[in-house]
Amino acid sequence: MTDFETLGLSKPLLRAVEAEGYTTPTPVQEQSIPPLLAGRDVLGVAQTGTGKTAAFALPVLQIMSRNRPQGKRHIRALVLSPTRELAAQIDERFSAYSEHLDIRHKVIFGGVNQNPQVRALQKGLDVLVATPGRLLDLINQGHIDITNVEFFVLDEADRMLDMGFIRDIKKVLKLLPKKRQNLLFSATMPSSIADLAGSFLNNAVKVDITPKEVTVDRIDQKIMFLRKADKRRLLVKIIKQERVECGIVFTRTKHGANRLVKQLDQSGIAAAAIHGNKSQGARTKALAGFKNGSIPILVATDIASRGIDVDGVTHVFNYDLPNEPESYVHRIGRTARAGRTGIAYGFCDDSESGYLVGIQQLIGKEIPVDSSHEFHFIGAIPKPGQKAGKVKDPNAPKKKQRNHNRSNQGGGRNNRQNSGNGGGQNNRNQSRNQGRNQGRSNRNGGNRNQSRNHRSGDN
Repeated sequence: MTDFETLGLSKPLLRAVEAEGYTTPTPVQEQSIPPLLAGRDVLGVAQTGTGKTAAFALPVLQIMSRNRPQGKRHIRALVLSPTRELAAQIDERFSAYSEHLDIRHKVIFGGVNQNPQVRALQKGLDVLVATPGRLLDLINQGHIDITNVEFFVLDEADRMLDMGFIRDIKKVLKLLPKKRQNLLFSATMPSSIADLAGSFLNNAVKVDITPKEVTVDRIDQKIMFLRKADKRRLLVKIIKQERVECGIVFTRTKHGANRLVKQLDQSGIAAAAIHGNKSQGARTKALAGFKNGSIPILVATDIASRGIDVDGVTHVFNYDLPNEPESYVHRIGRTARAGRTGIAYGFCDDSESGYLVGIQQLIGKEIPVDSSHEFHFIGAIPKPGQKAGKVKDPNAPKKKQRNHNRSNQGGGRNNRQNSGNGGGQNNRNQSRNQGRNQGRSNRNGGNRNQSRNHRSGDN
């Protein structure tokens, strides 16, 4: 059986690994560490929770400790991360692994005062962990020099692109020296990530830890079909019955996360929300409370959840099923860490059955159904042969066809103003109330253009 010593790690790093309680390397560590120590670029497909931070941090630290340049320290390793939480988690790991090494590291991100970060940079660093925005900001101010970087790590690359950081990444790449070792880790590998990897990785070794390998048997997965209006009551009932002391609830939106925290509080359950609209102070406080046990339930969105690295999570609740099947794998991977077991509940209402189809196609099996609860709703069960994706709402208002004869609209802005002041809304409401045939008659009589112009004014 492979251990960390056979991977070629130095004694100081082996001591640090032992102090962290690591005994056997994870698959991503076993496959990544040897080529990185040999100086190769690595392209890793692995989600958070597979041990990938150690997979790149340990070999980077070992190579850096072999020969330290004389004089003032300069940034030799740069790690880019999409979120503040994840950046802070990575920096914590560098701190633990470099316990017995002469290595200085620092994390920088936006949302906080830059002065303490600037002072640390002025003293000299070996490793810098950063979010793209704050990094480029301090580079432009002249506080950061990355022309001596020997190791460049791009972590959670798919989320980087989802969050619109592709331009920032390209700017950073142009500032880096051509001769360097590159590491790219991504939970998924769409064509956009493959193209990005191909633009700067050199003959990289690919390490692929697929989602099917990650959804291990230690996670007890359950799907519960119910109406959307019953989700909160079922969640409260499970949390109380199972006495959940460390659980994460995933919602699709930031507003939904905030609302659910208030509802849980009204039910006597302490919870905190973590998402992109929260201040850095609020996010740090929520995560700290969750880690120390004072806050048993954390309500999170997918992007913010990438920074949650807590070993003791026993329950994961997919309060809203994700519209991206890969996100389901990332979510349930928050539990059953470090050899523990965990439970992953999925709440599926009638608008999410298509999402469930996509999830089950990805993981290659049907998730067991728990229909024993009082809110079971058969209308939410996927239909035979149903396709993956969003379910169309049959009650949703149909979009009206656009009028392509723009010449009839006359004076542009003036028409919009006239429509807003002169009954465009009334005509639209009237056509709706009188039915499609009467509405078509009204539009042929000229009200179609007037109503369309009024809608343009609303937008």
